[in-house]
Amino acid sequence: MLLLILFLVFMSSTPCFSQMRNESSDQVWEVGDRRWTLEEEYQFGKWVKENISEDLFIHHNIPTDCADAVYAIRWIYSRINHLPAAATTADGKFIGHWSTDWKHLPTDPEWHMDKRFRAVLFYLFPRIRTGTLPLDTYPIRISPDSVIPGTLFLVTESHTGIIRHVSLDGSHAHPLLTWESALPVKVQKLSQGYFFSAKPESKARSGLVKFRWPVFKNGEWEYLPVQEHPFYSEEQYQSAFYRDDPDFVEAVARRIDPKAYDPKEKMVKVMGTITRFLKERVSIVLTGYRECCWGGCHRASDLWEIHHTSGRDGMIILMMDHLSEIIASNRLDKEMVKERMKAISIDISEKRSLTFYDVYQNYLWLSSDPEDSIEARWGLEKCRMIHAQTCSAQSSIAFIERTYRKKDSEYADFSIGQQQRILRRLEEEWKRSECREPPATYARMVRIDPRPEGSIEARRKPKSCEKIRAEIRATYDSIAFIERTYRKKDPEYADFSAQQQERILKRLDEEWTRFKCKYRIRVPSNKD
Repeated sequence: MLLLILFLVFMSSTPCFSQMRNESSDQVWEVGDRRWTLEEEYQFGKWVKENISEDLFIHHNIPTDCADAVYAIRWIYSRINHLPAAATTADGKFIGHWSTDWKHLPTDPEWHMDKRFRAVLFYLFPRIRTGTLPLDTYPIRISPDSVIPGTLFLVTESHTGIIRHVSLDGSHAHPLLTWESALPVKVQKLSQGYFFSAKPESKARSGLVKFRWPVFKNGEWEYLPVQEHPFYSEEQYQSAFYRDDPDFVEAVARRIDPKAYDPKEKMVKVMGTITRFLKERVSIVLTGYRECCWGGCHRASDLWEIHHTSGRDGMIILMMDHLSEIIASNRLDKEMVKERMKAISIDISEKRSLTFYDVYQNYLWLSSDPEDSIEARWGLEKCRMIHAQTCSAQSSIAFIERTYRKKDSEYADFSIGQQQRILRRLEEEWKRSECREPPATYARMVRIDPRPEGSIEARRKPKSCEKIRAEIRATYDSIAFIERTYRKKDPEYADFSAQQQERILKRLDEEWTRFKCKYRIRVPSNKD
C-alpha cells in the first residue's frame, strides 16, 4: 500500500506523457518538462532586477519600441531557461518556442548568437503591439507579493513598460520603477522611469498585468485560462480600489508602500538617490565626451544612441521635480535645504566639481547630447542652450516657410504656430535666467505675436491642466501626422520636424509638473 501511495504521489508531480509534446530539433528551442510556476515567476522577477540594463538592446543590436521591449525581455528569459514562451500577433497567429518556420536557421547555446531565436523575434516585432498585449497577459492583484520586477504596466492601446525595481524605503517618487522603450522603432537604450498609468479599463485589460503561461494540452500549446493564474485579480478595475486616493498611481503606491514618511527624512532619502544617479552619470558623460567631442555622434547615429543620456536625464528631472515638491509642500526651511545640498560634492571631471545645489538650480538644462561640452552636459551653459534652441526654432520656421508655404499652407501655419510657442517659452526662460545680451544673430529672431502684459507666473496660473493636456495631445497628433505623411517620402524632414515636436513636449511636460497635474500622458505607439 505504501509503495502504491508513493507511486501515485510521484505520478501527480510529474507531467503525464499525454501532456508532453514529442519535441523536434526544428523548433525555436526545446523546453522538455520545464513549465512556468510561481517560483519560476519570482525567478523571472529577480532576473529582470539583476540583469536588465539600459544598454541591453544596444549591446545586442535589437531595435525596439515599447511593446517589442517587454515581449523581448520575457522571451529572452524563457529562451535562456528553456521555458515556454508565446505571443499572439495582430492577425491572430499564435507563435511560440514550438514554431518550426525557422528550422533552416542555425541555433547557438547563447541566445544573442542564436540566429533562429533572433529571427523569430524580428518576425514578431512588426506583428505585436500594445493592442495585442491583453491577449498575452492577465490583470493581477495589487500587493507587494504580486507587483514585483517583471510585472508589466499597460496603458490602453498606447504604451507599456516593465517594472524593474520595487522601492520600499521612501527614497523614490513612487515605489515602482520601470524600464521602457519608445517610438520610433530603433536600436536604442531603455529609459528608466516611474510607474504611471491612467485609470485602467476592464474591457481593455489594461493596468498592472503579467504574462500568461503557455501550457501543452490536448496535443497543442495554448494559454492557461486567465482565472487560473496565481496572481489573477480584477480589483484594480473596481471603484473601491480608488476610494481613498486621488488617482490610480497614488492608489498603487499606497498598496505597495503604505508607510507615511517624515518629510525631512524623505527629502534626505530622495537626495541620496538623486546623488547616486548624478555620480553614475559622471563616467557616462566623460566617456561620451571623449568619443564624441570631435563630432560623429549626431542624433540618431549609432554612437549617439550609445552615449546620449536622454533616459537617465529624464529620470533625474522626475526625481528633482519630486524633491522640489517635497520641499515646497512641507514648507521645509530653505536655508537648511540649501546647506544640505551644498554639502554634497560631485566631481564632474578631474578639474571641476559641482555641488548638488548647482545641479538642482539647473537640472532642467542638463544636456543629453554627447557632442556638447562637459559644462553644457551639466546645465552650466543654460543661456547658450536657450540661444541655440532659439536659433533652431527660427531655422525651423524658415524651413517650413520655404518648403511648405505654397504646397501645404495649412500645415505650414500649424507648424509655425508650434515653433512660435517654443520661441515665446525660450524668451521667457532667457529673461528669468537673467541671461546677458545674446549674439547678434539673436536679434534677427522672427517676429512673433505680442506677449500679454503681466508677469510670467501670473499668465501661467490660469492655464488649466486640461489645456496643457490638450496641447500635449495636439503635439502627439502632430508627430503622428508627420510620421504618416512624411516618413517615407521625406525622412530627413520627418526627423527634423519630429525633433521640434519633442522639444514642445518637453516644455509642456515641465508645465505639467509645475502645476502638479495628474496622469502624465505618454506618447502613443504607431503599432496600435
